[in-house]
Amino acid sequence: MPHVNPLGGRAALKELRALHVRDRARIRKRLREFRSVPPAEYFYEIAYCLLTPQSSARNAGKAVEALRDGCFFERSFDPEPLLRRKESYIRFHRTKAKRLLRAREEYPVIARRLSTGSEGGELRKWLVENVSGLGWKESSHFLRNIGHSGLAILDRHVLKNLRGLGVLGKLPGALTAKRYLAIEQKFREFSSSVGIPMDELDLLFWSMETGEILK
Repeated sequence: MPHVNPLGGRAALKELRALHVRDRARIRKRLREFRSVPPAEYFYEIAYCLLTPQSSARNAGKAVEALRDGCFFERSFDPEPLLRRKESYIRFHRTKAKRLLRAREEYPVIARRLSTGSEGGELRKWLVENVSGLGWKESSHFLRNIGHSGLAILDRHVLKNLRGLGVLGKLPGALTAKRYLAIEQKFREFSSSVGIPMDELDLLFWSMETGEILK
């Protein structure tokens, strides 16, 4: 079992399990919703994950809704004005607008890859190597949002909680592929030791930080 922070210890694990019991019905419902996302929506799930880095999940969701309302996938247009709107402001909107346009252009290739039946880890590696703007975290996020399991989404909420529980000694700097996979393995071992699946822990950490179970 991973080292547990002596400041929290067994009390922290007991509280974690209690929170999971409280929220697991909602968490599992959310995971079932991810598994039921139709392939026709996959592009907009990619768009969401391209927009979330350094921006709020809520704003990214609003921006994606605006893209969907404008039929961005069906008829390409410059998305930058939508990303600059005050009510759904996205940081680095110029760069992200270009990434959205590129993802739309290359989506037929992406869709073919997603339909091969490959397992999540293999798909993630391909996305990291072939889709501009999807790193390890974003690719994991996208695949989780379309129903894949067992991939860690190492955002600041997850890393902060892993450190607080003693799974990590300190917060990492830049997450290279090697470091990302090493922390993911620690997360996986911790989830096994506490008896809570990693996908459920991820959403539980989000709920603990924000009070919401978002995507």
